[in-house]
Parts: sequence; C-alpha cells; structure tokens
Amino acid sequence: MGKEIVVNAQGLETRVAILENRKLVEILFERDFSQQIVGNIYLGQVENVLPGMQSAFVDVGLEKNVFVHVKDIYPSSNKKRIEELLEPGQEILIQIAKESLGSKGPRGTCKLNIPGRYVVLLNYVNHVGVSRRIDDEEERKRLRQLAQDIVPNDRGIIVRTVAAYKSDQEIKRDLNFLLKIWDDIHKKAKKSSAPQLIHQDLNLIKQVVRDKFSDRIDKFILDTKEDYYQVEGLIDYTSPQLKSKIYYYNHPKPIFDHYDIEEEIESLLERKVWLNCGGYITIDTTEALTAVDVNTGKYVGKDNLQQTILKTNIEAAREISKQLRLRDIGGIIIIDFIDMKSSQDQDKVLQVLKNKLAHDKTKTNILGLTKLGLVEMTRKKEKERIGQFLQQDCSYCQGTGKILSEDTIVLQAIRKIREVLWKKKKEAILLEVHPNIAAKLIGLGGKNLEKLEKRLKKNIYIKGNPELHLETIDILKMGSREEIEKLALPVEVGDELVLEIEERHLFRSQDGIARLKGYIIDIKNGGSNVGKRVRVEITKVTKTYAQAKIIEVNN
Repeated sequence: MGKEIVVNAQGLETRVAILENRKLVEILFERDFSQQIVGNIYLGQVENVLPGMQSAFVDVGLEKNVFVHVKDIYPSSNKKRIEELLEPGQEILIQIAKESLGSKGPRGTCKLNIPGRYVVLLNYVNHVGVSRRIDDEEERKRLRQLAQDIVPNDRGIIVRTVAAYKSDQEIKRDLNFLLKIWDDIHKKAKKSSAPQLIHQDLNLIKQVVRDKFSDRIDKFILDTKEDYYQVEGLIDYTSPQLKSKIYYYNHPKPIFDHYDIEEEIESLLERKVWLNCGGYITIDTTEALTAVDVNTGKYVGKDNLQQTILKTNIEAAREISKQLRLRDIGGIIIIDFIDMKSSQDQDKVLQVLKNKLAHDKTKTNILGLTKLGLVEMTRKKEKERIGQFLQQDCSYCQGTGKILSEDTIVLQAIRKIREVLWKKKKEAILLEVHPNIAAKLIGLGGKNLEKLEKRLKKNIYIKGNPELHLETIDILKMGSREEIEKLALPVEVGDELVLEIEERHLFRSQDGIARLKGYIIDIKNGGSNVGKRVRVEITKVTKTYAQAKIIEVNN
C-alpha cells in the first residue's frame, strides 16, 4: 500500500496524518486559535543575563520570555561567556527552536536557519553539510561540491535528503529563494523595534509539502479544495513530477473516518496498548520520566516459556518505538521488558528496538540494560506530548486525572455534527453541551457558528447546560428549521422574565448579561446591576442571544 499523507482541514483545526501501509505512524496538529511559534524569527530585547547559568532571557512579545543558552549565541564569535556577548536592553534576532513545555518558556537560538525544500540556509560562516540520510557516496560528493560552489561567503548551507539526484539548477533556485527571504528579514529588522515578529514559518500544510512530500510518498490527499489547489501550486514550482500524487477527497464521510485514523488518534490517549500476539504494554508518564511496562497478557504461547517471552518482547519493542513517535514522548524513558534469561534474547530485543527507532527523525539514545533488567533510553523533547496537547487537568477530580481540553471537545462536537447531518440528511440540528463548549462553538458575536453553518449549509442550534459533564455532547433533536428553532429558543419577543444579571457585557460595559438555560440575554443598561435580580422584557430574539430592557430592579 506504501506511504500516504492525509490532510483533514475541516473546521478550526488542520490535522496531518502520515500513513504507512494504511497504519498511522505520525500525526501533526495545527489549530486556528493556537499560535505556532517554532521556526519564527523575532527581533527581541534582552531582559536578563544570568552569568551563573550562562544564559539569558529575551522578550520577543510572547507570553513568556525566550530562554537562550550561551552555546546558541552568535556562532562566529570568539567570546565564550554570556556576559561578554549580551547585555540587558540589547536588541538581537532570535529564532524559536523549541516551544513552551509545561512551566518552561520557549527556547531560542541566534544561530538562525531558513529551511527550503532542498537546502537549509544558515547564518554560520562557511558551514557546508549534507544530510546523513543520503548514503550514495558519489551523490554526497556531488552535492557537497555544489554546496561549496554556491554558498555565499557570509552564510552556511545544509543539503537536505530530498535534494538527492536533483539537478544543480533546482537546488540553486531553492537557495536563491531563501536568500531573498533572508534579505527581507534583515530589511524588516532594521526598520523595526523590539519586540517584533520578523519572519513567520510556514503553516502546517506548507511545512509538510516542504519537509515530507517526496518521491517516497505515494499519495497526498486533502479534504478541502483551497488546500488542494495551494499544494498543487507549490508543487508546480518545486517538484512538478509529484503533481500526479496529489488528490482531492470529495466525499461527505469525514476523511479521517474513511481512513480509520480517528479511532487510532483516540487510542493514543489510552494507557494500555494491546499487541497482536495478545500481550500488552502500559505507558505511564510523570514529570521526571516515562515508564513502559511489557506484559504477556492473553498470550500463553505453546510449550516454551522463553519463546513466549521473546516473541512478546520483540512485538512490544516494535510497538514501543511506534508509540513514542506517535505520542511525541520525550525525555527519559524506562522500559521494563519481561525478564529474559538468555543474553542472546536480550540482544535480539534491543536490536529490534534500535532498528525501529532508526526511522524516528527525533534523536534517540539507547543506553542499554540496567542491573535490574530495565532498558534506559532518551528521546529529545521537541514539543508537547499528544496527551498534553489534546487533554487538560480534570476540574472534576482536581487534577488527579485527565479529561479532554475544551478546544478538543469543540472540535469533536463539530465532527459529530458533520457526521449525524451526513447520515440523517436533516435541515437543522439542536445540540446540548456544557456552557463553556457552547460559548466556543458559537464564538464572539456568533461568528464561529455562522462559519460552521455556511460550510455545512445547515441550521445549527446550540444550548448550554451547566449540569452536563464538560465532555458530553448531546444531539437533542434533528428536523426542519422551524421545528428545531421552536425547541431551541427559550424566549419570544414580548416575554417578561425575572433574571439575575451575572456580569457586564464584554464590549458594552453599560449593558449586562444574564442567562436562561445557557441562552444569553443581553440586558440594555444593566451593567450597573450585576448581582441583582431584575424584571425585563424581551425586545429581540436571535439564534444565539436575545436582547431585553429593564422594567423593574428588585432590591
């Protein structure tokens, strides 16, 4: 079946799945409401210099200052101490190398790089490198010589894997494009004052085209016409021979359901992972490390205990390497394989683990077996684990467990709406969710809901119910627009109600906000009566809110 890239860009999120033989091997996310900063270049201002840590913190305008270590300062400098290189108030160009993780802010570097399709342009003087994944020695020599011939005197260059066997002209054109970007960066930096974003890295789909779409990919499938044409245009310019591999998925069934990817993503949040042989592994993550335990489970083998253990451990080694990559697990990892008496069996299992991890582009290091029979290894931390990204601390158990984050639930609700409307072919739908989820689905001024209705060409009504669990998504009714609207709207023009004003309006502080079964009532001139009960008359009713005027204030 080969290797495929599947892109789901419906809603407020873009998800990219890399499949090998129709099995998920990598999943990437980008959300409209989450700022992606890795690769961005900022003009920052040094806020603190810490000689004791040989590091500094730089204000680039983000929520947290960027940490930079002395080894990531200017590569051409002969000075070696941070206080000789930086001082508070100094303006510097800095690139985000690692996003915020937990309580830690982002990490940055002054060793800037701009990746293209075939080469990476560096501000390292006279540095030339060729990807180690190109193993043809003759091709390596050709590419190295070409790089040395075309690299500017004040810059460096790394030739990427995908450049193998490409013409000199294609590679030179890619470098010239990057040099133009570099010039634009410096021109903008000279005109700007810190903190300021100078250069923003590509969005997720463009990054995937640049970094992952090559001759080794059999299909690149996208579920929106806009992204399909965008990818076609990019490939027309960089690698026209790949254009025949781009496909537009035009079917009402969601693309990730069609490829059974949705189910695989959900399984990545589970602690236990079953193996084909009947054994299983458990994955437990703490602040300090991740522990993986291997068990025989339902697998009892035939007549040889050691063979049963060896087969389970080998299959577990394959699955562990896959799960580390899929879940983006980094840091210290301890693996407790089932005890093996034979050193030969131990070597076999370790070799399988090493071979599988060799396909992981994130740096890993296996330290071997400890005296207790545990495998110690490390994997570079580059971003949040998928569990951290998709989940948040549970408000119901004060953080002892996990529930899905509000953003993830919103996206689940959108997918559920799409699915049921596709199956039932109804004109309108009434959805009941927790008020926090309702607010995000509706959006400021109803913009999110309007956008969703326009995309699906359906009428969608949303009720907030504070008694619902945050993860609950209830489809109350589907039918005609008139039928659903009558059920969804709790008030009519002319109704008189007694309501408590809960808060001031976000943008009109003179007005107040009350709620009736999660439905928002905007009360004119009610901002000064927050916390009081008032008698109001409904003057206007819309799908997402009503307006009212005060008749009487109850003291």
